[in-house]
Amino acid sequence: MHYDVAAIIQGYAQGYFLMADDDNTLGWYSSRDRTLIPLDERFRYPKSLRRVLNQNRFSVAINRDFQRVVDGCANRETTWISPELKEIYWALYQTGWAYSFETWQGDQLAGGILGIAIGGAFIGESMFYRIPEGSKVAMVKLVERLRKRRFVLFDAQMMNPHLERFGAYGVNDEEYQQLLQKALFSGCSFL
Repeated sequence: MHYDVAAIIQGYAQGYFLMADDDNTLGWYSSRDRTLIPLDERFRYPKSLRRVLNQNRFSVAINRDFQRVVDGCANRETTWISPELKEIYWALYQTGWAYSFETWQGDQLAGGILGIAIGGAFIGESMFYRIPEGSKVAMVKLVERLRKRRFVLFDAQMMNPHLERFGAYGVNDEEYQQLLQKALFSGCSFL
């Protein structure tokens, strides 16, 4: 299947995101309230995670196994990542828009975050773990990377208790669009 990657990126650049519904029909969605992961001092994580980070049990990689990260993110009882959306992520990956930010324990994939980078915006699509703390370590290391590369925005789309522990906060659509515009015109590079 051939996808119009430019049109898909344009959709994300306007603040929409793709999701499949219960019968795997793909659609564009927007939200009046968006959840952001802070890239400043508001970012936080539990002390227990600091110990894990200090033990250096996990190494970090980008795109070492993109498809396994997508599969891991989709492997849930209820998922919005349909087979077609997996193909779209693969097309975005092949054209340099989608990334998997991974944690590894030896040669075991421990966890990862799937996202799309456009300018200085990182749009987190999903995350998963196979080894406890794998996705949490990925989150901390990803935020470090985004800060270093001067990203403007880490969009997590929708709030959940897991993200709240990292200091995630909501913004209204108007605020989100302003940040997104600023991010799109910043010359950031994820790699």
